[in-house]
Amino acid sequence: MCIQLDTLMCMHKRLDIAEHLNNEEIVAEYLNMVSESDDPALFLRAIGLIARSKGMSQIAEKTGLGRESLYKALDEKAHPRFETIFKVLNAMGIQMTLVPKVKFRKRSKQTELCVAEKKAQYKV
Repeated sequence: MCIQLDTLMCMHKRLDIAEHLNNEEIVAEYLNMVSESDDPALFLRAIGLIARSKGMSQIAEKTGLGRESLYKALDEKAHPRFETIFKVLNAMGIQMTLVPKVKFRKRSKQTELCVAEKKAQYKV
């Protein structure tokens, strides 16, 4: 069987997670999962993806930051001030809740099923 290269390229589309962050519960679960990685760059990238899904211009307006400044602040290699991150989270309607860290905490099957059901419910 021979598939032409242009046909193969059409079949392959890069996944854009921002397209699926269209619900507050999914956004919250996504950020919670990313925060468990202990990787600040990954967490910052997740915030950037969420901001992009909600509209960078809208977030920039709500935070009082310029759109370009917002893009720079949410770059993986950036080191934004906590004040900036706090403003962005507030503008996106995200509230942080801090809990004691439990070493080697694993997600229960029930939680995974609940998230899968929610995704199915919202057709993600």
